[in-house]
Amino acid sequence: MKVDGVNMSVRHWRLFMVAFGVSIVFSAPVCGQSGGDPAKAQMQEMNRREIQLNNMGANGAERNDLKRSQTMMDQVSEDFQRILTLHNGIVRAITTNQSLNGQFISDATGEIRKRSTRLQSSLKLPKPEPANENRRTESDLKEMQTKDELIMLCQRIESFVRNPIIEKPGTVDAQELQRARKDLQSIVELSDTIKRRVDKEKP
Repeated sequence: MKVDGVNMSVRHWRLFMVAFGVSIVFSAPVCGQSGGDPAKAQMQEMNRREIQLNNMGANGAERNDLKRSQTMMDQVSEDFQRILTLHNGIVRAITTNQSLNGQFISDATGEIRKRSTRLQSSLKLPKPEPANENRRTESDLKEMQTKDELIMLCQRIESFVRNPIIEKPGTVDAQELQRARKDLQSIVELSDTIKRRVDKEKP
């Protein structure tokens, strides 16, 4: 299996949050808009909310909303960057055939799980409904070695960050959104499984 290092700038994530995160913080239903393409309607609503954010006045409540929005944007950016840093560290260890230190794996997967779980909440990407394919994956994991599990975890992270709705800010696609939810939940579950296994094997 092949895994790659992933490099994305803080600026990329800030652009993503402007296009995606603002609609989360100031969410409003778009289904009530009449006719037209739902995806286009959602994009128009996101643009409207972005303009609303940029045009906020001196009102105290609006300043508080802006502050909360900025705090969330900073946190999401930090979570993304830290997950990528840990991902790249795991990739380097695997591709250079370094000995996989149990403490490093435990710390890395534990942090990946924590930050991925927070992203599920911050980005409104909750756990998808369970499917048969998920149950098969859990069964297969019991037969895998830690290195293979780490490779699968890295591949899920790469799939998530390269999803069009993440990689190209402003993209609206229901299927890709569902795939992002599945990938993020898989990251949470895989990192948790690996950490528990490694911790159990500690002397």
